[in-house]
Order: sequence, then structure tokens, then C-alpha cells
Amino acid sequence: MLSSPRHFDVLILGGGAAGMFCAFRAAARGRRVALIEHQERLGKKIEISGGGRCNFTNIHASAENYLSENPSFCQSALAGYSPWDFLQLLQEHRITYYEKKLGQLFCSTSSRVIIEMLLTECRTHRVEIMTSCHIHNVTKTDRFQVTTSQGNFSTEALVIATGGLSFAKLGASDLGYRIAQQFGMRITPLRPALVPLTLPACESSFFKNLAGISFPVALSEEGVRFEEALLFTHRGVSGPAILQISSYWKPAKKLLVDLLPEQEKRESLKKEASSLALFPNLLSRYLPRRFAETWSERYGFLKSAKHYHQKEFAKILHLLHHWPLECLGTEGYPKAEVTAGGVSTSDLFSKTMEARSLRGLFFIGEVVDVTGWLGGYNFQWAWASANAAAQAL
Repeated sequence: MLSSPRHFDVLILGGGAAGMFCAFRAAARGRRVALIEHQERLGKKIEISGGGRCNFTNIHASAENYLSENPSFCQSALAGYSPWDFLQLLQEHRITYYEKKLGQLFCSTSSRVIIEMLLTECRTHRVEIMTSCHIHNVTKTDRFQVTTSQGNFSTEALVIATGGLSFAKLGASDLGYRIAQQFGMRITPLRPALVPLTLPACESSFFKNLAGISFPVALSEEGVRFEEALLFTHRGVSGPAILQISSYWKPAKKLLVDLLPEQEKRESLKKEASSLALFPNLLSRYLPRRFAETWSERYGFLKSAKHYHQKEFAKILHLLHHWPLECLGTEGYPKAEVTAGGVSTSDLFSKTMEARSLRGLFFIGEVVDVTGWLGGYNFQWAWASANAAAQAL
């Protein structure tokens, strides 16, 4: 005889940042909450983030820092739970942090302190946590019925916090998308984001020996501009500038790279148009020597600067500020920090993250079609979307 399913007020699938946060926030409101994670422990992605120090938020987070089919969808959740609210939580747990740059906040010690803080809150509010628990089936009658490797459960409120496809080695899966489609919801096109780009053979043959070289550039696309470092790799290009622009890049479209975004360097190079130095040597005063030499060879700029006519030198300067870099593709989900696209925001209420077509079904975090920039924005979306759902549960 089959035993009756265990009942909870709220059942959350996914023990990452959004799932843990939503669990204790809902439990703090008196709900009986269970959190199910198919990995052996919670917060694996938190653990490796930010080089092991977890870039847990960005003080500048606003709707302008996110990509979505509906760019304004995230405004409500972000307004309901700000970076300052999260900092208050850290203060209560005596967690120290520092600002690295551009509003990016990191733990002073280790990302483990964020995981421990979330676990402590879950334990304090009596969230039941089940790890190594695999979901077999989800159905809906009068309640949601969830069949797992550790038994069957029922709930009035089911929260999907299963993340995206990035970092398969950490247990990423498409479960959240499948559940959404099962209940008739739309999934916007998925793609790797915040991901290194690869170069075609025609470019990589020139730049393959530059792996490890990094320097500041500026990249612009779709009205946004990032002034960050570009890094050459064995397969192509990476670094913060590339990761940022990768969320906007489309296949077969060249990137326009400003190799000298600093105004001071621009003006100085212009003044040296009459220099006797070979152009590669001149350029190496402003860019790493190996890159300056390779780039100059690539385009045949091997004479001394003095031997270029004024118009020729102007064309060289234009190319330096509008270098068309052809990219072949991305390094895919294994190297992507997040997954762009997801559960369509048109199918969700922005204030609660609840499905418009099915009462009691919620989607939060990365599984939703809201993708943040590099620099703590995706963690802030996890906290904010989780909070929005928790307040409605």
C-alpha cells in the first residue's frame, strides 16, 4: 500500500542562491517549507563564484543592467529587495566584504560564509532540506504532486529555482524549463552568456601566441558600452570586456573593439605621427608589446610612423578605435557563467514571480528570462526574485 505524500505549504526545487533565500524568507512568514536539491550539498555555484569569494551583489543594480525580452520586468523585484537590504543581512551575520570595482562587492574571506549564512537562516526558520534528492515527476490536481527519489510530496505552492544550463559539472539541468513547458509556459531562446568567445582560423592563426595577454579595451553593442580588460586565450578571447559583450553578441557579427579607450593615450599617439619609430614599436608604448607587434603585422603597419601620410595615419588610428574582431562562436555552457533566456516574463507576474496561468507555481532566479551583467548583478536578481516570491507565498 502506497503511503500518502508528505505535505508542505511551500516546496522549492533547487538549492542554489535563489532557492535557499526564498526558502528561509517564506519560512520566516510562518510557512512550512521544504527545499529539494539533487546535488549532495547546497550552493555549489555560490562556492566557486567570484574566484571563491562570491561577488554577491552590485550596489548599482538596476533594470538597465539586465537583459530580457521585457527589460522592465525586473524593476519591481529589484525595488522590493535592494543591494542595501542584502548588506543588512550580512551585517546581522557579521560578514565582512569589500568593493573591488564598479560597485562589485565580494566577501573578505570566502564564499562559504554566504552559503553558511543562508543555511543558518534556513535552519533557524526550520526549513526541511533534502539533498541528493532527484525529481521524477511533477503533476497538478488540487495540489502539486512531486515524485522524488526520497518519496512523494504535495504542496499548494511550488517554486522552481533550478537555475540554467551553465556549469553542467555542478549539476546544471533543464528541469525548470521542462516543468514550465509542461504547464504550457513559453521558454525564450536559450544561449550561453557571460562566456568566452572563440576566433575563426583566419584570426586565431595570428593571435594564437598571445594567450595570457590582457589589457583594457572598450566594447559597444546595442547601446551599452563596457570598458574592461580583454584577455587572449588559446581558443579566442575572454576577460571581463568579452564576457560582458558576449551576452549581446550574435553569431556572424563582428565586434568593434576600441583598443585605446583612454583619451590620454589617444591624444598622445596622435602627436607621435611624425615619430621615427617603427609603428609596432610606437604602438607598444600604449599596448602590450607582443600584441602591438602581432596586430601591426596582421594589417601590414610595419613602417616608421613618419612614413605614413596624414590620411594613412588617420586610418590607422580609426582602426585602432574600431577594430573589427571576427568571432566564430562561444565556448558554450561549460564556460558560461549564466544562461540567457528562460521562462518568458510575459507568463509571470513581475511583483510575485507567480505563473499567470497557474496559481501557486513560481519561477525565480536564473531559470527566468532575466540575465544580469557580470559583476554581482545575477546574484542580486536571485535575492530579489526570491524575495518577491517569498512575500507572495
